[in-house]
Amino acid sequence: MNRIQLLAIGSTLTLSLILTAAARQAGSTSSGDQGVSQGEKSIVPSAAEQLTFLAGKLNLTDDQQEKMKPILREMHDATMKVMQDESLSREDRMSKLRDSHYKADAKIRVILNDEQKKKLDQVEHEPHPELHGNLNDAKN
Repeated sequence: MNRIQLLAIGSTLTLSLILTAAARQAGSTSSGDQGVSQGEKSIVPSAAEQLTFLAGKLNLTDDQQEKMKPILREMHDATMKVMQDESLSREDRMSKLRDSHYKADAKIRVILNDEQKKKLDQVEHEPHPELHGNLNDAKN
């Protein structure tokens, strides 16, 4: 991955962590939450939401979608575990989240054809309010 992609992913993860901390301080999360939510929309999308999003953006085949399900589920579970671990420092959280996302990205790219990899490169540089809500509103 090039530096711009890494920066984009890191920025997204940083904002996600900041919003998580703010939500915890405000007492707006409960132990039954599936993710950090902003109104009706979770900032950490489920594996199913991510798969639906990627299937639409990358024109995935049914076979590709089946292969991606466990990868996205593993990444989501790892993300939630890290975000809920209050003993981790901000740097440790970022490192663990980055590692999880890089591993998932590498596994996903093996499944994709060259055209889909190019589309994924573009998608990784764009904001995704359909997955995370409008994060700009959440900062206010």
